[in-house]
Amino acid sequence: MTILNARALNRATLCRQLLLDRADMPAIDAVAHLGGLQAQEPQEPFVGLWSRLRAFDPAVLSDLLTQGSVVRTHLMRRTVHLVTAEDALAWWARHDAMLRQRVLGTYRRELDGVDLDELAAAGRAVMADGEPRSMAQLARELADRWPAPGPRALGEMLVAALIPMVQLPPRGLWRTKAGVRNVPMASWLGRAVDPPARELADPVGQALVRRYLAAFGPAASADLRAWSGLAGLPTAIAAIRGELVTFRDGRGRELLDLPQAPRPDPDTPAPVRFLPAFDNAILGYQDRTRIIDDADRGLSVAGARIVLVDGRVAATWSVEAGTVTVTALSRLSRADRAAVAEQGVALALFLSDNDSRRVRIAD
Repeated sequence: MTILNARALNRATLCRQLLLDRADMPAIDAVAHLGGLQAQEPQEPFVGLWSRLRAFDPAVLSDLLTQGSVVRTHLMRRTVHLVTAEDALAWWARHDAMLRQRVLGTYRRELDGVDLDELAAAGRAVMADGEPRSMAQLARELADRWPAPGPRALGEMLVAALIPMVQLPPRGLWRTKAGVRNVPMASWLGRAVDPPARELADPVGQALVRRYLAAFGPAASADLRAWSGLAGLPTAIAAIRGELVTFRDGRGRELLDLPQAPRPDPDTPAPVRFLPAFDNAILGYQDRTRIIDDADRGLSVAGARIVLVDGRVAATWSVEAGTVTVTALSRLSRADRAAVAEQGVALALFLSDNDSRRVRIAD
């Protein structure tokens, strides 16, 4: 079995993630290809798409949110993702059990004895009036009936697990600050989520495997589990194994992939790229060494914004008063500093509506 080293996997990841060459595709197609973008920080997906698309207009993504073509909802890993409406409707039921278990993992003691189906029905009844509510508002309306858990546990279970919800605009619009207002997905999109599939072969899981590999492969089943939060999807993988190709990584793990998916030459040059906080190009794997050193792994879960140099995490970045500040994790060569500065200027212009070109690089 062919062994793919870290550099080969890195170039495959960059290619699938649209980070090797900026893509000429509509924003909604990019969101679909990537299987969504992690979006608990509302402005971060704009930088994620700017880094991936050749002519990205942030107003287009705002329009997609306003129109309901893309939505903000709890999905993979019980984190807020920006996904297409079609994917939200198709995938939510497959994530239902995982969403419940993850909330219970945090609030099991508080929710002990609560009938979750009864709670879900009561929550739907409250939301049936069509009025958007914050998590706290919804929980308060049910607190008399379930006083023991407290509003936080009730609210999280209702909004992040029991009822398919979306976060309404203006939350998530370009350069807009707004609190979270939730509304049932069915009322916002005019269609109920797809019911759970009854087939034993897990057709929705099969679709998730294919979509994941198209955007993240080659990858191990543990990587798929890390991205989705689902338990490895073994039935789905078994059902489509005959259409997949397999490799090994340097640690001996079996890697799955789509046969026609691109796997660039490991020596393909990789441009500097600026990634937003919690980008799935890093978080979408259990073994992240293809893109980040183990010593720096904590950055990927701490909300640090990342700079890729030669395809790997080499610096963090922040922006304040129109100045993009890059902090290198180790000394950069003169050529790398120049490339980082060039992309930093482009980012500063994007974030400031062409008002600032200021970049500062600190070792």
